[in-house]
Amino acid sequence: MDKRENGMAADQLSGARWQKARASDALNDCVEVARLSENEFAVRNSRHPGGPALIYTKAEWDAFIDGAGKGEFDDMPV
Repeated sequence: MDKRENGMAADQLSGARWQKARASDALNDCVEVARLSENEFAVRNSRHPGGPALIYTKAEWDAFIDGAGKGEFDDMPV
């Protein structure tokens, strides 16, 4: 397995299968997510597919998804 670390070029994550939300717009204004392994997820900016990837453990990802589902980030300024 290749060495994965936060900030590495997303296009260097071998075997990553990127998925974007169905709600994404035609201008690719969205993020994409890839499951890298049983315990790793990556996130990248769809407008910069070779740009940096943020890598999260399954526990970190689960905590984020849980918080988002409960509306914990709904009051963030836009």
